[in-house]
Amino acid sequence: MATPSRAARLAPVVEMAEEGERKAAQRLGQFQQQVSLAQTKLRELEQFREDYQQQWLNRGGQGVNGSWLVNYQRFLGQLETAMTQQRQSLTWHQNNLNNARDTWQQAYARVEGLRKLVQRYLDEARRIEDKREQKLLDELSQRLPRHEFP
Repeated sequence: MATPSRAARLAPVVEMAEEGERKAAQRLGQFQQQVSLAQTKLRELEQFREDYQQQWLNRGGQGVNGSWLVNYQRFLGQLETAMTQQRQSLTWHQNNLNNARDTWQQAYARVEGLRKLVQRYLDEARRIEDKREQKLLDELSQRLPRHEFP
């Protein structure tokens, strides 16, 4: 029974590394979606604040009472707090994305390194087999009677 080649022995290691790279890529995609959602929410809050401030300008031109002004300022403060929290959330998600990207890049580099190693082993085995075949052919050609033609 022939022993498995070095390339064949590495196959399970390559498969595990590929699975790890796939999972890292999936996580990277999930974090990209979370960053995108956080950016969208922040833009929506910013747009809402702009609309609300425009209402102030429109309403303020017509005159307002004290309670309306207090409510306006309170709500604007709550909106600013929500925007600050959303900015923090976005930063947190961006950090997760950066970490996931680093993890995926490392996993990808590992897979590529293993693939190159396997290819090197395969190339080396092919060279050895080619030399063995050539040697065999050379030996056979020396054993064959030579026919000299006049």
